[in-house]
Amino acid sequence: MLGLAPRLVAKLAEQGITDPTPIQTQAIPHAMNGRDVMGLAQTGTGKTAAFGLPMIDALMKAGVKPNAKTVRGLILAPTRELAKQISDNLTNYTKGSHLKVALVVGGAGIVAQTKRLAGGVDLLVATPGRLIDLLDRRAVRLDETIYLVLDEADQMLDMGFIHALRRIAPLLAKDRQTMMFSATMPKLMSELADSYLTNPIRVQVNPPGQAVKKINQSLHYVAQAAKADLLVELLDDHRDELALVFGRTKHGCEKLYKFLEKKGFAAASIHGNKSQGQRERAIEAFKKGDVRVLVATDVAARGIDIPGVRHVYNYDLPNVAENYVHRIGRTARAGADGSAIAFCAPDEIIDLKDIEKAMKEQIPVASGTEWEIQPGQKKRPNGGGGGGRRGGGGGGGGGRGRGKPGGAPKAANSGGNPAGKPGGGQRRKRRKGGAGGGRSSAA
Repeated sequence: MLGLAPRLVAKLAEQGITDPTPIQTQAIPHAMNGRDVMGLAQTGTGKTAAFGLPMIDALMKAGVKPNAKTVRGLILAPTRELAKQISDNLTNYTKGSHLKVALVVGGAGIVAQTKRLAGGVDLLVATPGRLIDLLDRRAVRLDETIYLVLDEADQMLDMGFIHALRRIAPLLAKDRQTMMFSATMPKLMSELADSYLTNPIRVQVNPPGQAVKKINQSLHYVAQAAKADLLVELLDDHRDELALVFGRTKHGCEKLYKFLEKKGFAAASIHGNKSQGQRERAIEAFKKGDVRVLVATDVAARGIDIPGVRHVYNYDLPNVAENYVHRIGRTARAGADGSAIAFCAPDEIIDLKDIEKAMKEQIPVASGTEWEIQPGQKKRPNGGGGGGRRGGGGGGGGGRGRGKPGGAPKAANSGGNPAGKPGGGQRRKRRKGGAGGGRSSAA
């Protein structure tokens, strides 16, 4: 009913894709009419098909082969993981057709990527940094690019890709169709849409900043030094199910992963200090279930599409409120149920308030009582980009904390909270409507 070519619909049916998601129902007809589209939707809502299928349909009908070094449709994504996921999906949709799909990201061999582009491609999925490297080498031309997609555009802005976008956009064909998809709509996003989209149709599913309804959220107030033991206790309840644990820094994630391995969990980690190959192998092992616990920085928050993830742990709260929604969106994929568990240490209470304000809801308290904001207490510093800007690299960087006795990992960015003393002696008040007391490890 959306107007897609019957052979494309048949190809989707072979892959078990028969009913469109809300964002696909809203976006595809407008995209097929040639309209520019501004889509607001959380991760896991089927955006790749929403922008990919109209392009594939049009390119199949056109039947024109790309010229040497040219690209017909360009999809820009902020991270390597997300770019690969998009590329994999588009490759599945185009199986058996004449269309060529290519992926270019940092951390992979540029010579092989140059060779792949030599004959021209129909659809190119790229991270902005690597695309600019290839443009500088004259390995690719964009003057015949008639489709542009910016996926997770808000994260591109967060990661500083606006300058890369300003370099890339003028090289594209003047007469083109542009689609932009984002989970949030900050002011700068509106300006970006005004700059690159012409009279766009706006489609929206979940209100920006709100979590998917099927996610069961809970919150534990816990001292930084007690987080590791609480995590082990909670993971023990579902050892056979896939769990994604988000940390704030590369160093902290690596220590936490090693700690979990010592505790007998099949664990792995992905962050900016890992090579592209290491990251891909870890995600593949997680998909297969060989690894049950994956510890990650925000590099993975939007790039992992694994339907089997039942639990997401915010071991460290993000200090960009919108990232909380992106993280927990890794569970409850494609209509499934999932749980999102957040840990909040004393120095994270301002981050928590920002998250709840952005979501316009309070996270139900599972244990502990609310930390009191101290006079002069400030939001935690950002923690650094971790080398993510050029190739969609890593999560936070640096950050020292104090070690927890008994072999637990050091608490990154613990805000000077002495080990074993909740909140460094900060007073706590009971959260209204929250559960009191809780687990001893959260005390």
